[in-house]
Amino acid sequence: MNALTSSPGSRSAASTNYTSESITVLEGLEPVRKRPGMYIGGLDKAGLHHLCWEIVDNAIDEVMNGHASRIVVELEADGRTLSVSDNGRGIPVDLHAKTGKSALEVIFTTLHAGGKFDNNAYKVAGGLHGVGASVVNALSERLEVKVKRDGFHFSQTYQRGKPTSEVVKGEPARGTGTTVRFTPDREIFHDQVFDPVLIGERLDIKAYLNKGLSIQFVDRKAGTQVEYRHDGGVADFLNEIHRRRNDVKVAPTVFVLERDDPREGLRLHLALAWTEATDEHVLSFVNTIPTRDGGTHEQGMREAVSKAVRKFFADHDLLKKGMEIKGEDIREGLTAVLSVNIAEPQFQGQTKGRLNNPEVRALVESAIRPRLEDFFHKNKSVGEAVAERVIQAWRAREASRAAANQARRKSPVVGRLTLPGKLHDCDSSKVEESELFLVEGDSAGGSAKQGRDRRIQAILPLKGKVLNAEQAGRAKVLDNKELSDIVSALGCGMDDQYDPSRLRYGKIILLTDADSDGHHIATLLLTFFYRHLPGLLNEGRVFLACPPLYKITHGQDTYWAADEAAKAAILAKLPKNAKITMTRFKGLGEMPAKLLFETTLDPARRRLLKVVVPDEDRHYVDSTITDLMGKDPEPRFRFIMEEAYNARDIDI
Repeated sequence: MNALTSSPGSRSAASTNYTSESITVLEGLEPVRKRPGMYIGGLDKAGLHHLCWEIVDNAIDEVMNGHASRIVVELEADGRTLSVSDNGRGIPVDLHAKTGKSALEVIFTTLHAGGKFDNNAYKVAGGLHGVGASVVNALSERLEVKVKRDGFHFSQTYQRGKPTSEVVKGEPARGTGTTVRFTPDREIFHDQVFDPVLIGERLDIKAYLNKGLSIQFVDRKAGTQVEYRHDGGVADFLNEIHRRRNDVKVAPTVFVLERDDPREGLRLHLALAWTEATDEHVLSFVNTIPTRDGGTHEQGMREAVSKAVRKFFADHDLLKKGMEIKGEDIREGLTAVLSVNIAEPQFQGQTKGRLNNPEVRALVESAIRPRLEDFFHKNKSVGEAVAERVIQAWRAREASRAAANQARRKSPVVGRLTLPGKLHDCDSSKVEESELFLVEGDSAGGSAKQGRDRRIQAILPLKGKVLNAEQAGRAKVLDNKELSDIVSALGCGMDDQYDPSRLRYGKIILLTDADSDGHHIATLLLTFFYRHLPGLLNEGRVFLACPPLYKITHGQDTYWAADEAAKAAILAKLPKNAKITMTRFKGLGEMPAKLLFETTLDPARRRLLKVVVPDEDRHYVDSTITDLMGKDPEPRFRFIMEEAYNARDIDI
């Protein structure tokens, strides 16, 4: 620090003594323990569960190559220790010529060591870099591998990546397979306990993507045992997605394509359909690895779908004068599960979120397009239903454009940007330091306007409860004044028009009352962001403000409580017979502007909750929003009936 703050002539010796001795060479698995985020993405819940996915994916690789048919995953009673077993070939245990060690030890103690760098042992694989097993070993306080092969049991144990035993040859064994049992290191991870719900959902998906595979999940803590097996493959998966989302298909027939072309090096499984939903919902996988950020395989599928639908329009003369169908019209309501297996996938990063192989785009497009065209030709009623759905989307888009143009003509203009009239903007034009508060009610908006730091904080009051975006189409959403005002203020557009480079604020903060109505309004706003502006959530720009519900005064000390639990905790710390004064705020509008700034707006003293949607939880979040905010009341009724007796604080 001194070298940074002192003058050039007074630099310390430490700042200039940069020699060869300053260079550190990390050996073995040290790089993983020094920089674990580089290998697993982070040290949070997602990073912890990435260890599980690495070992499970190794077992799945045996399945994909025809060497295994059963996997058992067991979560022990401590919630921290996990084991994964398969009936595959078993990891080799013979001596590795180059290292002079057992191949088993080499795989678990050496980065970039494995059997997936050529196509001899594995034709396709999810693990490509030879780091998965060794990374899990490096980040585990204890790991044990048991192998059945060559007629015997073999085993070896490790601690934080280092062997604590030799490879031990045991009793005679029947069959083959591998079991990996590990406990993540307490010194590394913030989240120590595995989530059985999350693991179960991931295993269920793996079973969908591998027809005939049986995956057994044993949760010792809960005392449960579940088997996942789906002989219908991706078609069953798509039907399950429709069920969870309460989607209504526009045609009962689902397009299913299963193709294995060794010459092209492509194995493809696809199920798709159109629904009455207003969004596009595509789940894609490469070698059973979920590609949450898409990639060239998704691009190829979308091109194939677009071309096949356009051809059906042309063949049946469905395109009327003045009608310009766009790709977004064709894909509105599309749901699909796409799974491709290829020999040499090029993923973006170790966590494999996106496929980058340029040749896959054309391979997938040419595999799907002619068969989808033929499907429409042989199932004309399905093609007509899809065409009508596309026309409906086009009409809604045209109506939205007309409504937006009308609103633009009526709204005041600031420079080249249309802003809502009730927006109290900030002075700063720097996006990262600017904040937009979406405030419940005009009264609270007035207090926030007076109390804010005008230089960096903008205020947009919202009147009443906004539209439930889960139950409304895009045209209706844009027609809603409160939501259209939010979109206008943000400046970045929504849905397929979203452009993060045009965003005007670095933080979007929901400021609602600390009661049930306030929570409901925040939920409605989050539903809107999740469905129409997911980029804001993905970039970590949406926050919940935490205004106090209670003010507790004891002598000259003042305490603020955000909820009943916080109030109880504060009271428990005060003397039993202490004389206190307690104020419960009915709403933000009751707070003086200065007090609102001190407790809720001041960046130095406030408390914000960042809204995040972890990749591994997206499926759960999606189904939860559909259940709680969707048109079908049955899931909400079921939730209330199941949870009513657990409710302790109901604001009525």
